[in-house]
Amino acid sequence: MADTGELTVEEATEVCLDVVECVEEAVVVERPVLFETLAAVIARGHVLVEDVPGTGKTVLARVLAESLGLGFTRVQFTPDLLPADVTGSNVYNEHEREFEFAEGPVFTNVVLADEINRAPPKTQAALLEAMEERQVSVDGTTHDLPEPFVVIATQNPVEQEGTFRLPEAQRDRFSVKTSMGYPDVDGEMGLLDRRAERRSLAPSVDPVVGPMTVLSLQNLAEEVRVDDKVRRYIIDIARETREDDRADIGVSPRGVQRVFEAVRAGAVVAGRDYATPDDVKRLARATMAHRLVLTTEATVEGVDPEAIVSDALSAVDVPAVSPEAPDPGGSGGRSGVTTRETELDPDDPASWG
Repeated sequence: MADTGELTVEEATEVCLDVVECVEEAVVVERPVLFETLAAVIARGHVLVEDVPGTGKTVLARVLAESLGLGFTRVQFTPDLLPADVTGSNVYNEHEREFEFAEGPVFTNVVLADEINRAPPKTQAALLEAMEERQVSVDGTTHDLPEPFVVIATQNPVEQEGTFRLPEAQRDRFSVKTSMGYPDVDGEMGLLDRRAERRSLAPSVDPVVGPMTVLSLQNLAEEVRVDDKVRRYIIDIARETREDDRADIGVSPRGVQRVFEAVRAGAVVAGRDYATPDDVKRLARATMAHRLVLTTEATVEGVDPEAIVSDALSAVDVPAVSPEAPDPGGSGGRSGVTTRETELDPDDPASWG
């Protein structure tokens, strides 16, 4: 598909389908994980992938960047990694007799921050400005990052020796936290079949689209209509997490905004120009659970933050929303009616093809 500047909802859905199928040619990954990751990219967000080694976290990030036609850089986070190793630094040019800025690996479209929790907090914090402002400041000078810009960070939940826990402020910057998990028997058989058919150790794919199309997908998400009832539904779920006795800190106001953005992106992937309560339920755990800070007692008892989000979903009534209803929030949607006869369900692979 050509790297176009404007997309309809139907074209956007076809693009998402093409990207998903392209990624699946190289990576064994569940559709819900791909849905969450793609929604984060379209929402101009960032992704935190937490899983044990060998499940394909690095390959997923690289293949996704390749399929979208985006620049990709992998940064291996280690205890001795300095902030300048990520953002770049000023280097003296002897010929010109002046300092010049040498761009760091963060100056690309997709940055893989591999094992981000192995770097010290100061280096982790070097990503904060880049993730939130899409810029870095070095010696008082601000440098803009390329667009689109996405950070995909990975961390190992098992091996904690020599790691530094991500601060709450940084975890809150990730739109989505997901986990790949182990594939089933058929998935691992497919993995070996693909390895037998290629000579290279690591799989690669050809671009399906390019940066302009990715920007068009992001712009299209901004036009998705979100009814006031759906907005209130997001807020009520977030407030329910704040009132849970097991949580010291619930979903923050910034978190509410990130959920809202991811929900709009999820509607684009699903082939609609309006959001539904199902979009919220589908993305609630991936967008909310990692923002919670548990009480000491809950941490000792091994409470899963996703359980708090699930309980919040159960406690809040699901609003009845008509897609044909007028837009009381004035969010600038178009018709409010999907351009596809069948909505894409990330939990139902059959609806994607």
